[in-house]
Amino acid sequence: MSFKSLCLKYFGSSDFYEVLGISSSASEKEIKKAYHKLSLQVHPDRVDDDQKEIATEKFKALGKIHAILQNREQRKVYDDAGEFDEEMDSTFNWMDYWCKLFKKIEIKDIENHEKEYIGSDTERRDIKKAYVNSKGDWNKILEMVPFSNCENEPRIREIVQEMVDNGEVESYKQFFNENKAKKLRRHKKWEKEKKEMENIKMEDIEKEMQENIKRRAERFSNLLDDLEERYASPNKKQKMAITSGESRTRRTKK
Repeated sequence: MSFKSLCLKYFGSSDFYEVLGISSSASEKEIKKAYHKLSLQVHPDRVDDDQKEIATEKFKALGKIHAILQNREQRKVYDDAGEFDEEMDSTFNWMDYWCKLFKKIEIKDIENHEKEYIGSDTERRDIKKAYVNSKGDWNKILEMVPFSNCENEPRIREIVQEMVDNGEVESYKQFFNENKAKKLRRHKKWEKEKKEMENIKMEDIEKEMQENIKRRAERFSNLLDDLEERYASPNKKQKMAITSGESRTRRTKK
């Protein structure tokens, strides 16, 4: 699957700027800020075990998008022709990349972002996107919308109902008349997870999260140096061009 197809699958758009929720004229600071906010939402160390695989893929995709847009040459090529290096993520450790760009993630960072997110225009857009893409599947909606859970269902239902009334989206039966057994299973699972979380101290969660990040980061070395060498260092530009040319030649010969 191509990288653009992955973006469409996980974020509902193959346009890098739309994924980050910014305009194509956004500054480097705005790009970094948008990347930081989204990466907090899908950080692999803040989701349940059964969601880690998807969260990791989203996290890697966001890292790749940021790596492309934060580099002037790479961004210009993307803006002008929509092209980028499909293979660049094969040598990148996006967890290490994230850790070097931002301060260590803490529980309070997630809590503060949650307060800003709930009730915002961004949350409304995410709910709309999740509702449309899942055709009203509650399980998928709660999985796709950050910070959402069974407790938020009445509020989410009101938001979607307003969209239906305004003609923004169509009405899906499985959303407004969900199968009772399916809903019960979801709520039982959520109640179980909630009780488990209540027995865990916040300090322990934060400590474990930091240890997870450190372990992941230590698996790979010097990622940022590799980024700078391949995409940012002026004296490497000529070498990059030659390598790119040789690669195209080999593909042509095949």
